[in-house]
Amino acid sequence: MADPPPYPGAPRWVKVSGIIAIILVLLVMTAIFTGVGGAHGPGRHMPSSSVTEPGVQQP
Repeated sequence: MADPPPYPGAPRWVKVSGIIAIILVLLVMTAIFTGVGGAHGPGRHMPSSSVTEPGVQQP
């Protein structure tokens, strides 16, 4: 009896998806460690202390 053919491996779409996922993870890690994305956190969406709201008087 002949040996069955060897397993062909993962399909191409699995390999391509894995490579894309690895590239995206590396890009995100690079952005985080180099600070390219800027400061993150709750203070990013708050107005700076020098900005006053209309109708509010400074003491």
